[in-house]
Amino acid sequence: MPDAAAEPGTAAGRAAAEEKSALSRPAVDPDSSAGYGDHPDQVIDFYAPRGAGGAGGPSPVVVVLHGGSWRAPYDRRHVSPFADFLAHRGFAVASVEYRRGAEGEAGDEGVGVSGPVAGRWPDTFDDVAAALDALPALVRQHLPGADPRRMVLTGHSAGGHLALWAAARHLLPADAPWRLDRPAPLRGVVALAPIADFEVAGKMDVCGGAALQLLGGARFFEDRRPYADPALLLPTGIATTLVQGRADVDVPQAVAEAYADAAAKAGEVVGVTLLEDVGHFPLIDPAADACAVVVEEIAQLAW
Repeated sequence: MPDAAAEPGTAAGRAAAEEKSALSRPAVDPDSSAGYGDHPDQVIDFYAPRGAGGAGGPSPVVVVLHGGSWRAPYDRRHVSPFADFLAHRGFAVASVEYRRGAEGEAGDEGVGVSGPVAGRWPDTFDDVAAALDALPALVRQHLPGADPRRMVLTGHSAGGHLALWAAARHLLPADAPWRLDRPAPLRGVVALAPIADFEVAGKMDVCGGAALQLLGGARFFEDRRPYADPALLLPTGIATTLVQGRADVDVPQAVAEAYADAAAKAGEVVGVTLLEDVGHFPLIDPAADACAVVVEEIAQLAW
C-alpha cells in the first residue's frame, strides 16, 4: 500500500489519494447474505439488480472477489461500494468473502514478516472453490431475478488473481483437491490489476512479497506454484480481460502483461485494457472514470 504521508503531486502522493478515495467510502450493506461453510469468513453478500440491464430478461451475475493482498485487515466491506455500483447498473452481484492471512511472526515458515501474512494455504483456495461451487444454488435462492448461467468473475488485485485461478480449475494438477473435470460455466473473467504472474510479482516484491507468503514461504513456493499461479494455468478457454492502470505502483503493469504474454504463448488471446494516468484503486472506486470502464468490460462479457 502507498505511504499515506507521501507528498501531493508525486506518484506516491497520487496513489495515496486514490487509495483514500476508494477505501474511505461507507460500506454498503447487502440485500442478503449466506454462508457456504461453517467459518465466519465463509460468506457471500448478495446485491439485487437496481438498474436497467443491457438486454432485458434475467440479470447476469457478477461474482466479486475483493483484494487486499490476501491479508486479514482487508475484507469484502471495502469493495461493497463497487458491488453496489454494479447492482445499480443492472447486474446481480455476489461478493465473496474468504479466509485470509492472520498475524505472522518473523521467520514463520520462511515468510520472514511480522504483521498480517498474505493468505492461508490451503484455506484461501478451499474457500474460493467452495464458494464458486455453491453459488448457482445460492443465486437461485437469494437473487431470484438473476441468471446463474450468465456469470462473470471479477476481482481486484489479490482478488483478480483468485478470479483467474477460479476460471482455471480444470487445468490444475490431477491431484489438486479443487480441480474440475471441465471448464466452469462462466461467461468470462474481468481481472482488475491482478496479481496474475507469481514469478514476476515475486521479482518486483509486489505487495510486500504477498505471493510468496500466500504459498507458505520460500520453501514451498516452487512446489505450490503449479496449484496456484494463473500464469501456469493456461489456456483456460474462457474469455478473459485484464484492466490495468498504467500508473499502478501497487501491482505494476508488468504483472498483467506477463500473464497476457504467457496466455499468448499458450495459444490464447487475453484482452488487456490499459488506462492512462490511473493507479491501483480507481478501478473499484465508483467516483472514478476508470470504474465505469470496468463496468463496460464486464457488460461486454455478461450481456
